[in-house]
Amino acid sequence: MDPHGLTQHQELPLKAEPSSQLVLLDLQAQDATLLQLAHRRSSLPELAQLKELGTKAAELDSQRVAALTKVQDLTRAQKKADHEVEQVKARRQRDEERMASGAISSPKDLANMQHELTALERRIGTLEDEEIEIMEQLEEAQTALDAITADLDALKTDIAHAEAARDAALTAIEEQSVLATAARGTLVAEVPDDLLALYDKLRAQYGSGAAALQARRCEGCRLELNSADLRDIAAQPIDDVVRCPECSRILVRTAESGL
Repeated sequence: MDPHGLTQHQELPLKAEPSSQLVLLDLQAQDATLLQLAHRRSSLPELAQLKELGTKAAELDSQRVAALTKVQDLTRAQKKADHEVEQVKARRQRDEERMASGAISSPKDLANMQHELTALERRIGTLEDEEIEIMEQLEEAQTALDAITADLDALKTDIAHAEAARDAALTAIEEQSVLATAARGTLVAEVPDDLLALYDKLRAQYGSGAAALQARRCEGCRLELNSADLRDIAAQPIDDVVRCPECSRILVRTAESGL
C-alpha cells in the first residue's frame, strides 16, 4: 500500500517486457547526463568570472570617464590661462612700444604708462603662476587617466580570455549534449508509449523516472526496501511495471536485485 492508499496493481496496471524496462535504466542515464550538462552550462566558473570582471570594468570605465572629464576641463582651463597671459603680454608690448616711440611726451602720461606697465607685470606673474598650477593639475590628471586606461585595457584582455574559455567550455558541453540527445532518441524508440509517458511524468516530478532495484535497495532514493515490500515485488509477474514504495519511481528489476 502506498501513501495514497492505492496498491501497486491499482496505481500501475502497466505491463512491459523486461527488456523494455531495462532500457529505462539506460534512458535514465542519458537523462542524468543531460541534466548534469545543463547544470554545468549554467554554472561554468567562467560565467561567474565574467560577471565579476564586467562589474570591475564598469567601475573602471566610470572612473575613466570622470578622469577624462577632469583632463578636458583642465585642458580648457590651461588654454584659457594661456590666452589671458598672451593678451596681457600683448598689451604690455603695445605700451612699451608707445613709450619707446616717443609718442607720449607728457611726464604725467609717462608716469601713468609706467604705472600701468608695472601693474601688467604683476598681472602676468599672477596669471603665469595660475597657469603653472593648472599645468601641474593637468599633468596629475593625465597620469591618473593613463593609469586607469591601462588597467581597463588589461581588464579587457582578461575578459577576452575568459570569454574564449567560456565559449570553449560551452562548445564542449554542446557536443556532449548532442551525443546524449541522439542516444536518448534511440532509446526512446525502444520504450512503449505508455511506459515512456509514465517515466517522463515521474521524471518531471522527481528528477528521475526510473531506478534499478540493486541488492534490495532502490538506486533512486538509495533506501533499502523492507522484507514485506520485497516479497510483494518478487510475487509480481516479471512484465509488471512496479514502483518503489518509498520514492514512487519505476523500479526496474535486474539479476542483482536480491529478490
